[in-house]
This record gives sequence, structure tokens and C-alpha cells, in this order.
Amino acid sequence: MSLARKGRLITLIGLGLLALVYVRALAFTPVERLQGPAQKIYYLHVPAAIWAEMAMFLVGLAGIFYLFLKDPRLDRFAEASAEAGTVFASIVLTTGPIWGKPIWGTWWTWDARLTSTLFLFFLYIGYLLLRGAIDDASLRARYAAVLGICGMCLVPFIHLSVYLFRTLHPQPIVLKPSAPSLPGSMLVTLLVSFGVFTLLYVGFVMQRYALALEREEQERSAHA
Repeated sequence: MSLARKGRLITLIGLGLLALVYVRALAFTPVERLQGPAQKIYYLHVPAAIWAEMAMFLVGLAGIFYLFLKDPRLDRFAEASAEAGTVFASIVLTTGPIWGKPIWGTWWTWDARLTSTLFLFFLYIGYLLLRGAIDDASLRARYAAVLGICGMCLVPFIHLSVYLFRTLHPQPIVLKPSAPSLPGSMLVTLLVSFGVFTLLYVGFVMQRYALALEREEQERSAHA
């Protein structure tokens, strides 16, 4: 439970810092010339989107190693990362329409980036449902590893979708081959927010990993 307490502490620190990030975003970061105040949601939406994708990438990576090593720690981590990624994907799908409505004039469009991100969210849900539907731990871990690897393969497609298809979604202005095309003060706010979301990811994963350990101990006790 020490791991869970540390995870909760890190999460609380992350939430507190996120509030400070938004003080900086609202009061000390310039308003974007074309989008106006609606652009301020960028500092929540983009870091959440990066970690929604990164979390699934790590789920798939852990799945690959699990299939070779059969180490239950990798399976626990994959499960914890998937649960954290589900939270971040939910934030992305909530903040995106709020940001898009005043800019595009609609809450949702079946744009390649939006649709693939929605599919990523469904993959997360399917991954968690799969884990809940299989009682055998070894079989559950193998099936989950394969689905996680499939999810990992979707991540590059999501990032490249704005280059592959005509889309309303803007192209990357930070994660692109050339230098970031973002004013310095905005870039600093974004990078600080990304650091805070990294803390939140670590905090979430630590708590969920601790819960997985506790669940396994309870299952062993029940079968003893």
C-alpha cells in the first residue's frame, strides 16, 4: 500500500500544479490571434492527447515483452497504463469538441484524427473489458498483450493522419520534423503542462499497479 500512497501523493501534486499551469495559461500566456480565448484549452487538450497515445504505446510495448518473458509485472504495468490512458483519452474527447465548436462551428466531425482518436478510446475500453471477462490470469495476460500490441500500432497512424488525409484538425506545431512553430511563452506553458501530465500518468499508474498487486494477493488468499 506504500506504492498506492506514493501514487496518490504524486497525483495530488500533479493536480495542484495543473491548476497553476492554467493560471499561467489564462493570465500570463498570450491569446492566440485567430482562435482567441478558446485556444487556451490547448494546454489541457494536447498533453492529454500525447499521453493517451503514449500510454497505449507503453501498453503494447509491455505486451511484446510479456509474450517473451511471461513476467507478471509487465502485465500489471500494461493494465495500469491502459487505465491511465483511458482517463487521458476521455479528456481528449471532451476538450476537443469544446475547443472545436467555436472554431469549426460544430461539436464533432468525422475527421481522420478525431475518428482515429475515438477508435483509440474504444480500444482502451475493449482492452479493459477483455481483462475483466477472462478469469485465467495467464490467458488474460496473453490476450491483453495481443490487443495492446494492436493498439500500439494505431498510435503512429493517429499522429500521421493529419498528413495522410484532408482534415479539419490542424497539423502538429510542436511534434513535427522541423522546429516547433509556437511562440516561446506558449511553448513554455505547453511544456510545463506536459510535465504535469507526466506526473499525473506516473501517479495513476502507481496507484493502479498497487491495486493490481492487492487484487492478486486477495485471489491467492481465496485459493489457499
